[in-house]
Amino acid sequence: MKIMDFPINRRDFLLLAGASAGSLILGCAVNPVTGKQQLMLISESEERQIDRTNSPHQFSADYGPVQDKQLLDYVAGVGGVVGAVTQRSHLPYRYIPLNAAYVNAYTFPAGSIGITRGILLELDSEAALAALIGHELGHVNARHTAQAMSKGVLASLALAGISSAASDLGAGAEQLAGGLGQIAAGALLARYSRDNEREADSLALDYMVKAGYGPGGHLDLMDMLRSLSKRKPGAIELMFSTHPMSQERYDSSSSALARMDATSLNLPLNRERYMDSTASLRAIGPAIEQMQAGDRLMGNAKYGEARDHYADALRKAPGDYAAFLMMAKCQLALEDYSLARRYAQDAATVYPEESQALHVLGMSELLLKKYDSAHDRFLVYEKRLPGNSNTVFYIGLSAEGMGQREEAANRYHAYLKEVNRGKKAEYAYARLKEWGYIK
Repeated sequence: MKIMDFPINRRDFLLLAGASAGSLILGCAVNPVTGKQQLMLISESEERQIDRTNSPHQFSADYGPVQDKQLLDYVAGVGGVVGAVTQRSHLPYRYIPLNAAYVNAYTFPAGSIGITRGILLELDSEAALAALIGHELGHVNARHTAQAMSKGVLASLALAGISSAASDLGAGAEQLAGGLGQIAAGALLARYSRDNEREADSLALDYMVKAGYGPGGHLDLMDMLRSLSKRKPGAIELMFSTHPMSQERYDSSSSALARMDATSLNLPLNRERYMDSTASLRAIGPAIEQMQAGDRLMGNAKYGEARDHYADALRKAPGDYAAFLMMAKCQLALEDYSLARRYAQDAATVYPEESQALHVLGMSELLLKKYDSAHDRFLVYEKRLPGNSNTVFYIGLSAEGMGQREEAANRYHAYLKEVNRGKKAEYAYARLKEWGYIK
């Protein structure tokens, strides 16, 4: 088997145990929301560790925080007001607007909350944003993820800097592309039950009113989600895979508002402030819609059509990091590795602090057999975002291409300590056996 005959598997996951079985101590804890005892095997310190370990990879997979400081500060400000009235206000909450185009919001168990540009474009008031943030804070405060892990519903968290939860469609470079960067929160976090969603909705209403926002923003959020599921089902399917939406949720919100007093109902929605604060984002709304269309086509392996949408996105938003990187991955799928490299380099140039572009650059150069530069890209990526076993494998593959057998063997061995099945594992094992490291 020649080195570049190795098929690059699109299911590039590193599954990290949220907590090892040997470290768990059976016990109960008091739910901070209900005050009742519940089975809880995950401590708050473990929640924080899971968050610190995994959220940087997920946020990078979603193309990193937006580069608009005003928008970053605005979302953080709204989140800070809402987070301050929660039962677990001591947690290190973060509220991160992300460059991803798809519609989603998700949280890690200690309160690192990601909110995509796609969903920010669909909101129309600060109160609706407060409702969205309040819902995610509801999951954190009710410890839904930790509870799910304790029950064995979630045994581990997926950690992947550039991979997706989609199924393996076969061999070839196109496996790097379809849906890449759109890791569903469901691949990383608990898939919330309808009971979880009801509780998070109720908490969101409570939090936003205590924070001074009109509860009508919650009904607006429910109506937007309900409407979007009919108008653009493909744009919201990742969110609905973890946050099941139903007519019942809208009706429950409506009923809750009907029971509120006039003082609460008259709190502000702050529509103008939201529109002013998101003006720069809405200015590139048409480009983000083109990215959404391109992503859907990528998921259906229609790479040529996807390329046209990404090209249009770049015409509408020249210099957009996510658009450059989406185009780079599309070119990988089309097996134009030189163009893929060029677009990935453009992405790295416009957003040097963000790491995903380095991995895509490394993949492009690996496929171009530029092993030295690929090796360097992966090393920098690993230093920035350690813990991705796939990066370990690709460093080994690059080292092998450079003729550095010992380094390659060490990397393959390290990879096999984390992953023991799949095509990459088979390749690494075969190389180690062929080179005499395994008898």
